[in-house]
Amino acid sequence: MQLTKEQQAILDGSRGETMSRVMQTLVAYGEAFDAQRMVPVTSEYGHTVISFGLGIMKPVYELYDKILSDGQVSRQPFTADPRPVDVKNVPSNLLQKIVFDVMYSQQKRYEEQVKRFGILSDDAYTCTCYLPQVGNTPKRGDVLSWAESSAVVYANSVLGARCNRNSGMIEMFGSIAGCVPEFGLLTDDGRKADWVVELKTDSLPDAQLFGSAVGMKVLEKVPYIKGLDRFLGTELNDTVCTYLKDFGAATASNGSVGLYHIEHLTPEAVDFGEKLIREGAPVYVVDDAEIRRVKDSYPCIWKDLNARPKLCFMGCPHMSLSQMIDWTKKIDIALEQAGHTKVVIPTVFTAAPGVLKALEETEYANILKRMNIHTSSICPLMFMNNPLCKSMPVITSSNKLRTYSSARFYPEAEILRMITGLSK
Repeated sequence: MQLTKEQQAILDGSRGETMSRVMQTLVAYGEAFDAQRMVPVTSEYGHTVISFGLGIMKPVYELYDKILSDGQVSRQPFTADPRPVDVKNVPSNLLQKIVFDVMYSQQKRYEEQVKRFGILSDDAYTCTCYLPQVGNTPKRGDVLSWAESSAVVYANSVLGARCNRNSGMIEMFGSIAGCVPEFGLLTDDGRKADWVVELKTDSLPDAQLFGSAVGMKVLEKVPYIKGLDRFLGTELNDTVCTYLKDFGAATASNGSVGLYHIEHLTPEAVDFGEKLIREGAPVYVVDDAEIRRVKDSYPCIWKDLNARPKLCFMGCPHMSLSQMIDWTKKIDIALEQAGHTKVVIPTVFTAAPGVLKALEETEYANILKRMNIHTSSICPLMFMNNPLCKSMPVITSSNKLRTYSSARFYPEAEILRMITGLSK
């Protein structure tokens, strides 16, 4: 790898042994993928996927202590993934709380570390850092050092930034060193489409199901999607961006997609069109039958398949403000139709602290409270990692949460019916 004089000096120890090892790690990472050089991280803010103080990860926190003791901090302020516990706003019993205390015994220590590293604020914990209420929105062409899969795919696809799917340690090292190896989705060639996906459904498919179908088919490759603009149009407004947020998260978790192109809609597809498609790219047709097949293929690992759900999680990744408002309206109408005033299954809406603050300034915050819906900035996945929560029958509209936990997936229309008690 060809390094600049400054990068070579750091590698040789000009900034101490710790920074030398940080650079050694980044160089080895790049060489594993045949990177020829390092490129500067140009985004205003960074992001870290590690937001949890798991007791079994003490070596990570010891490494962070070593880096901090040597005076090395992030070159850019950053946001972090959601906190793992919120016993105040998320229903949990005494035993579950005790297990949380044991599981996340390093939480206080870790949060002190990220403060020293340079986290943006105490409210900067969310997987949707790119939302306007959070403020970590990269510009097109920005080079990032991120790892959170749902944020990486959104930044690459919707915002036109450039980022590989890194690990939690690599992303922090990139922010500390201010550079990352150039390969994959940081290159023009790496952003070309390996697959063509032709959407031929009769109506707009559930974002989570469509994303799941695409992710499981193309895996880590880049898809170019035709036909979605028939339903979404050609403007990246709040509604469309919310759909793409959930679609992308499903492609990234059910597969390993780091970038997708939507014909006539996402920035690079608008500028370059079919020139983005590699010659000979295979075609994957997604129709209504394929969406049903994908949904029916999901396993359920509940001990009792017919158990009554004890909890519903909405927001993995975190919900947008427009999404929370739309859901509040739909639930309010459905409850009236069902003859209820409150949801019949305990339900939690998760969103970024900044989004929840913005919600409090609207009339919908009180409506949610009236319907007995909880709001939290927790990470639902971290909640479900608790063995006592894992054994609960939890439902969700998130394909990411379904993939990584025991939560059972239902499309949004079914979730609405279930939590309001509305008959079919």
